[in-house]
Amino acid sequence: MSRKLISIASVKDYVGQEVTIGAWVANKSGKGKIAFLQLRDGSAFFQGVAFKPNFIEKFGEEDGLEKFDLIKHLSQETSVYVTGIVKEDDRSKFGYELDITNIEVIGQSNDYPITPKEHGTDFLMDNRHLWLRSRRQTAIMQIRNAIIYASYEFFDKNGFVKFDSPILSGNAAENTTELFETDYFGNPAFLSQSGQLYLEAGMMALGRVFDFGPVFRAEKSKTRRHLTEFWMMDAEYPFLSHEESLDLQEAYVKALIQGVLDRAPQALELLERDTDLLKKYIAEPFKRVSYDDAISLLQEHEADEDTDYEHVEHGDDFGSPHETWISNYFGVPTFVVNYPASFKAFYMKPVPGNPERVLCADLLAPEGYGEIIGGSERETDYDVLMEKIKANGLDPKDYEFYLNLRQYGSVPHCGFGLGLERMVTFVSGTKHIREAIPFPRMLHRIKP
Repeated sequence: MSRKLISIASVKDYVGQEVTIGAWVANKSGKGKIAFLQLRDGSAFFQGVAFKPNFIEKFGEEDGLEKFDLIKHLSQETSVYVTGIVKEDDRSKFGYELDITNIEVIGQSNDYPITPKEHGTDFLMDNRHLWLRSRRQTAIMQIRNAIIYASYEFFDKNGFVKFDSPILSGNAAENTTELFETDYFGNPAFLSQSGQLYLEAGMMALGRVFDFGPVFRAEKSKTRRHLTEFWMMDAEYPFLSHEESLDLQEAYVKALIQGVLDRAPQALELLERDTDLLKKYIAEPFKRVSYDDAISLLQEHEADEDTDYEHVEHGDDFGSPHETWISNYFGVPTFVVNYPASFKAFYMKPVPGNPERVLCADLLAPEGYGEIIGGSERETDYDVLMEKIKANGLDPKDYEFYLNLRQYGSVPHCGFGLGLERMVTFVSGTKHIREAIPFPRMLHRIKP
């Protein structure tokens, strides 16, 4: 039998009307003649209230008692069709509740493992396929969705074309020690670390381009910021300077934050995210500081009482504590620019007059969330790029197509990559990156 269903998120448009919702029972309570159901359908959570006298009046003594008893004994995560009158309710954070007039069980749920009590992280991760149903995890996924939506919207408005880079590749984009290798009909192949090299080819054909998909890094890291499989948004664009590229990246990140504020306000509220801070990050200019100035600042303040980072010298890379201190010092997302060439990728263009530094930037998010974007101006000279590939111990044959791009109308161009999960943790206020992706892949976890 066909039936017209509405989503919980849309109930505000049906106040005073009888509607039917397909949902799951997240929780229940009640006593005597009243029963409360916490319902969810993916769009929102919503309370339904059932009154025993109303059921007896509608269905008669025997059937009414049977219906009401069914509601009182529904188990957690049972799927149901619930019919009722939508009413405004000032006591509810959602603002509405459902006066239940009928219910039909679709699928039973027996002995649901994730009960309202506290559970350990390992248990929750083992049951990730079910943990995703919780209020908190649903809210994080809604924020993730809002960021993805805002990304496509931003790039479309700014003249970018979606370009699909391959996931299997015969070469590494950056670090050959972090590759997942597989056999490709007798030849070695690697899971993509980045779509950038192929995206540059797309840029030469289509102008401004972006891609969005999973990438893989075989990092043996257990930190709260690292996954072995994550989603990356890469963009490449011709005829822009490094400074203009930073302007574009700043506008992009601000558009993502605004997109979440617009599309997922209830998710932010549930997670108790400080939206005033998010609005501040949109309103204020991002800070830009050179790598060398950042090192000097770290050295200047390393004896302060509230610092917990190790001493760094010029030429050292930053650790997470250094990144946290830098972004918190400025209080807004901060670009650190012009890192040493010694620990950056071979394709980055040197700073004019200073070949030991490259025209690159990492965008550090405040509140301890670290790097969310890495970008640079790309090397355009064939001979210089060839020397850099050799200097990094790479085989030029593996980068033949990439080098070839420099022989046929090479132009100044820049690009950047944003890690989706890191952006999700930052905007949502989530402390561990494992909650920012539906099924996290980490050093010791590949299931479920």
